[in-house]
Parts: sequence; structure tokens; C-alpha cells
Amino acid sequence: LSICFRTVEPLEYYRRFLKENCRPDGRELGEFRATTVNIGNEQHFLSSGSITTADGSALVKLGNTTVICGVKAELAAPAVDSANKGYIVPNVELPSLCSTRFRSGPPGEEAQAASQFIADVIENSQIIAKEDLCIASGKLAWVLYCDIICLDYDGNILDASAFALLAALKNVQLPSVTINEETGLSEVNLKQKNPLVIRQHPVATSFAIFDDTLLIVDPTAEEEDLATGTVTVVTDDEGRLCSVHKPGGSPLTGAKLQDCITRAITRHKEVKKLIDKVIKSIKPK
Repeated sequence: LSICFRTVEPLEYYRRFLKENCRPDGRELGEFRATTVNIGNEQHFLSSGSITTADGSALVKLGNTTVICGVKAELAAPAVDSANKGYIVPNVELPSLCSTRFRSGPPGEEAQAASQFIADVIENSQIIAKEDLCIASGKLAWVLYCDIICLDYDGNILDASAFALLAALKNVQLPSVTINEETGLSEVNLKQKNPLVIRQHPVATSFAIFDDTLLIVDPTAEEEDLATGTVTVVTDDEGRLCSVHKPGGSPLTGAKLQDCITRAITRHKEVKKLIDKVIKSIKPK
């Protein structure tokens, strides 16, 4: 009977749980799904139809939502108007294999919005200073291609993508590069590698809004579909607000937004602790 009711009246089914301050999967309204992260540049990831070894990679699971991020570093000339800066180029892919809601072909609206969200997080949080990616001003800089691919979609793609990006960047090791004064050519020393300088650890925390007033954290795909709106709050190490992403839907009062920020600051500490623990475990003893 319960399954039939859920199928015919999914919103009413959810409301009955929400009245009791819980959700059908047993979580409280402010509770995240189990979160795991695997970091390691020995992982392989799928990019443009071919298997490529990444310079840094990470796999993040948020409940059933599974995202892999691979970072590929290449050398290029800096832009004329940013002679002392490198580039970070993020791309989020939601292939048809991760959910029946996505189709094969060019990136859909949701994938494009997710890519833009990640680009904004990189820019607003200053996770990496682009000046740190410059090797020789006006001559040579690093380009970091960050491919974020969803393997299994069950809601909250933004939190999982931001987490996977951060974890993968923490794992990147770039070879030492110098420019030969005589020939003007770049010389790469693969034996000497250095980690990226991560200046901030931005963490995204997403909420679904039910019936214009009730906030639930880390929504599943079903909860996103039933919600009257969503909001994602990004905070940094100092608890500062990097950005608020709210694509339409129910308006939020100042008090409700403050509730979101408070929960996001707590989530930031949880995620940072998890990343530090994993990084510590993979460092050579």
C-alpha cells in the first residue's frame, strides 16, 4: 500500500514524513547521506571517449550519487591580458549512463549549469591563485583541465562535484618546468614534482525547499523533483560565504538563508576533516 501511495501521491507521501521531521530514507532534515572520497593519481577516468591517466583524481560518493574528477595539466602561453596567470578549465558531464533523465549528445542544461557553478566556485573562492600556475610571465603557464563526470546520479550533483574537484586538486603533482635561456624552449623535469598550492577549501552545501518554507539538506533526485526550489551555499575555511546559487523557485527569507549558512559552515568542517584524513592516509610513510 505504501509503495502505491508513494507512486500515486509522492508529494503527499513525503509530507507525512516531513511532518515528523524525518525523510523516507530515515534521515533527519539536516542530515547528509553517507559521504566517501577516494583520492589517488593511480585512478583512471573516462574523458572524451578514451581512458586517460590523470595528474590528479578523486572519486566522491554522496549516498548513491557518484562523481569522479580527473585533473589533466598541460602547458600553454598565458593570455595577453593576463600574462602572469594560468588557466583552470572545469567541465561537468552528466552522461546518459548515470541516469535515465539525461540523453547522449551535447551537454544539456543541467550539465552546463553545473559547469558554470564549478567555474564560479573556483573564481569566487580563489581555491588556487591563477598566478601560482604561471611559469614564466608572458611565456608559459599551466592549464588545468578539470573533468568532472557523474557515474551515478541520485541528486545533489553540485555538492558532489565541488567535493570531487577539491579532492582531485589536492592530489595533483606538477613536474618542475624551466625555460632554457639559450634555446627559449621549456624543459620538464618529471622526477621533481610539486603539489598545487591550495589556498582555500570551498565546500558546497545544497538544500531543497519544500512547500516554500521547509529546508532539507542533501536532497536525493526524487526530493529535488518534488521540491519548490533549491539553494546551494558555498563557504571557505574561515566560514566566509563564497557564493549562493539559487536557480529560481521559492524565495528564501533572510532568517532561512542564515540557517543554510550556519549548516554549511558545519558541513565545511566535516568535509575538510574527511579530506585531511584521506590525504594523510595516502601520503608515503
